Amino acid sequence: MGVRKLEEFNVSLLGKWCWRMLVDKEGLWYHVLVARYGEVGGRLKVGGQSVSSWWREIGKIRDGDGDIGGGWFGDSVRRRVGDGVATLFWSHRWIGGSLLCVRFLHLFDLVENKTITVASLFSLGLE
Repeated sequence: MGVRKLEEFNVSLLGKWCWRMLVDKEGLWYHVLVARYGEVGGRLKVGGQSVSSWWREIGKIRDGDGDIGGGWFGDSVRRRVGDGVATLFWSHRWIGGSLLCVRFLHLFDLVENKTITVASLFSLGLE
């Protein structure tokens, strides 16, 4: 296996972990990662002081940051809002692939709760 093939293999395995974090939130590994890194609005945190290189690379693939893997994972996965409990209003991708916190930066700067979910926002009764 050549170096290029090995890199593609590694990226695909990290992508599998990204997928597991989306669909298996009752699994043991998800609970271990929540205890280790934390969770905001139903989504595992990536940043922090003592983040392992493995977790940092998973975050790059999940969020499309850096040169490893590009944005293929985010471009390939579609989110359903459902009841909105696990969907962050400001920092999940919407139609067109943009984040509302980036698209409406000035409005986002004024918001008190930057990690509010769609369900919580809906429960406020704002129209």
